[in-house]
Formats: sequence, structure tokens, C-alpha cells
Amino acid sequence: MLSYGPNFPDLFRRAGDYVDKILRGAKPADLPVEQPTKFDLVINLVTAKALDIDVPPTLLARADQVIE
Repeated sequence: MLSYGPNFPDLFRRAGDYVDKILRGAKPADLPVEQPTKFDLVINLVTAKALDIDVPPTLLARADQVIE
């Protein structure tokens, strides 16, 4: 019903930066490990209605994606 996780397009862009650095000669062992910085909140209203759960409008307003 709710999912809060990393923004995958942003992760792919950052992975491209790593590939660019490696292809330019950087050693992979010297590159820092980075944590995701952008996260998405997705709410599935179909599942919420099937479970008879009311999602507050304030939470819906904060969601990055709402599945109806």
C-alpha cells in the first residue's frame, strides 16, 4: 500500500557518473561509496480501499506518486 524507497532514475544517473570516472582512469577502490539522497513515497489507493484503510489527504499531498 505504501512504498518509501530510493529514486531509481537518480541512482542510474549516479551510477553513470561512476562509470565515467572509471573509464577516465579512476581506480574503483578509490571511489567513495555513496548513499541515496533522493527518495520517493508511492501510495497505492486501490490496495488501501481493498483493505478499507483511509489515507489522510495530507499524506496524499506529500506522495510523489499515487496509484488510483
